[in-house]
Amino acid sequence: MNSIAEDVTKLLLQKLEQGIVPWKRPWSLTGEGGRPLRHEGTPYTGINCPWLWSIADSRGYKSRYWMTKRQAEELGGRVRKGAEATISIYASSFRKQGKSLLTGETTAQLIRFLRSYLVYNADEIDGLPAWYYPRPVAPTPTLLSLRQEAIDAFFEQIPSVVRYGGSEAYFSPLSDHIQMPKLAHFASADLFASTLAHEHVHWTGARGRLDRTFGKRFGDKAYAFEELVACLGQSFICAELGLPTELHDNHASYLGTWIRVLKDDKAAVFLASTKAEQAVRYLQAYASATPVAKAA
Repeated sequence: MNSIAEDVTKLLLQKLEQGIVPWKRPWSLTGEGGRPLRHEGTPYTGINCPWLWSIADSRGYKSRYWMTKRQAEELGGRVRKGAEATISIYASSFRKQGKSLLTGETTAQLIRFLRSYLVYNADEIDGLPAWYYPRPVAPTPTLLSLRQEAIDAFFEQIPSVVRYGGSEAYFSPLSDHIQMPKLAHFASADLFASTLAHEHVHWTGARGRLDRTFGKRFGDKAYAFEELVACLGQSFICAELGLPTELHDNHASYLGTWIRVLKDDKAAVFLASTKAEQAVRYLQAYASATPVAKAA
């Protein structure tokens, strides 16, 4: 487990130290965008998203699809000679039976572990069906989103209070509301939705919802760690909706803190990815809910 965590953290740290945020994705410039996909089209979740995005950026891959050599061959493809594999990660756990030395009672200790297997990007596999390879996507016109229907469907049922005005975007735990600048202040409707996604991830962490806190483990870095969760969650939502994901200008100040957090704790980005995924699932659960009236 430590080896996998160290390898993943090392690459993400390398990106951050270069001033590159691995989960910041200008979708219209990188093929079709979205979450990385397994060979059968199932989206990757959690740590695999920033990890495979980082690998794709490092090697110039455009395809969203990743698969093992065997899976490629079953689809009629052939991995190119010299192609470089990377790992796909999954976390699991099991309970180990034992006896308490004090009471003699049978106990079950939960053992968590990481495993990985080798995958290749479709860009390095010849002979796959056409849909495995990226197609060019035209830029979205300013202040017009070609994805507005998906954006509205995602946000309209969430019972958050969103207020518009001013020059800052933030979530206020004290008043439990999201503050957003007006749409006209953004470069595009897509960027507006991306920012709204970020603040909604913060909204999920409030007391009575996911009660997300990071206490003593991260100490004075806890606030920046929450921002890391929000940025990852934002990128996951944008991937689901096919949107660009951009950091707010003031989030650049968190880069140094994120670097320190990841250097101090090799498992930090795994925890942040898990918490971000939980936040996204929490928000997605409202999509099929009965409409809820919102305060202005």
